[in-house]
Amino acid sequence: MTYQEALEYIHSVTWKGSRPGLSRITELLEKLGNPQDRLKFIHVAGTNGKGSFCAMTESILRAAGYKTGLFVSPYIKEFNERICVSGAPIGNEELAEATAIVRPVADSMADAPTEFELITAIGFVHFVRAKCDIVVLETGMGGRLDSTNVIAPPLLTVITGIAMDHMAFLGDTVEKIAAEKAGIIKKGTPVLWGGRDAAARRVIAQRAEAVGVPMVATEDTPLTVREMTLSGTVADYGDWKNVHLPLLGSYQPRNLANVLAAVPLLRQAGLTVSDEAVRAGLSAVRWHGRFEKLSEKPLILSDGAHNPEGVDAAVDSIKAYFGNQKVLLLSGVMADKDYRGMVATLAPVAAEVFTLTPNNPRSLPAADFAAAFREAGVPATGYDTVPQAVAAAVARAEETGRPLISLGSLYMYCEVTDALDALMKH
Repeated sequence: MTYQEALEYIHSVTWKGSRPGLSRITELLEKLGNPQDRLKFIHVAGTNGKGSFCAMTESILRAAGYKTGLFVSPYIKEFNERICVSGAPIGNEELAEATAIVRPVADSMADAPTEFELITAIGFVHFVRAKCDIVVLETGMGGRLDSTNVIAPPLLTVITGIAMDHMAFLGDTVEKIAAEKAGIIKKGTPVLWGGRDAAARRVIAQRAEAVGVPMVATEDTPLTVREMTLSGTVADYGDWKNVHLPLLGSYQPRNLANVLAAVPLLRQAGLTVSDEAVRAGLSAVRWHGRFEKLSEKPLILSDGAHNPEGVDAAVDSIKAYFGNQKVLLLSGVMADKDYRGMVATLAPVAAEVFTLTPNNPRSLPAADFAAAFREAGVPATGYDTVPQAVAAAVARAEETGRPLISLGSLYMYCEVTDALDALMKH
């Protein structure tokens, strides 16, 4: 099987859709000899902040000398990023090989697995073949019925926080969503709660108590942000002083605190993680598309904000780094998102907006998005193509000296960075 055939198979129409439940993934993995039982995991759920937590934790464990696996979604530039070993995405040949192992088993099942279940199984097969010491495993959408939840009790269970998202699947209140995410809590494994919502915390604590495991809450230890500049974040958390993180964003100190809160729990689970490894791993971490600096001159930042909580966080970050200075925005959005709400949140920090239509059937036309900004009193222009929007926004940033912030789903990140790369080469 070639890499292209593997990708076509994974994305083929028969696998489409999200169908919660663990029966298919359980059957698939049993027929593959339960590869997940030969791996050790850190299992991570939560609405926002999961990816940053996973990236930092993986980087620390690698610095501590472990052979790491990392399973995350969505990917940014290439599908291979979803399954990494020692910081490197799965190779094309390796992906083809793992898919060739999984495919005949999946094809033989009466109730075919979903795309995410298939990717989960491919990940487990690859991590075993690569002889990973430990895998940082991010859930997909949920928790209780998420296909990653077939694993035996992990070394640590983490729930980074709860916000309103995927309500059609997970429930329409914070408590209901928290109950779904709490479904990954297992006997014998402590749970780290990294959120700040009191109602969600109660649900997580009740579940931990019912299962008989300790719960540690990040918010119970003081966090002090010493410095937040465009070269990174410096913070104190409990006994940790002056910890440096290169990642930007007003939300990263809280993600950092969650990682530091996890360190003693990882040590209790038997991992050897020195303070030096923690600092080295954090200072080396890379995570694309989260208030990431793409260019210094002109100053261009990109953030994958695409839900209300993400847009709120992006505005917080803009204010944190630029104070009252208004910025240029480059953005596109899906028609099914509350884009008028996003406009209302973004308008106060925007000097001018350049809108584009992301390459997706659900996209809101750029002209409609621009019109919504103009109604809110912000100059805005819609562009037919992403390269046109990028070229116009970059030209204005050079002319005015204002920072340019690209906001939108992580899938838009690719189109914008490709257009930017092409522009910068000329």
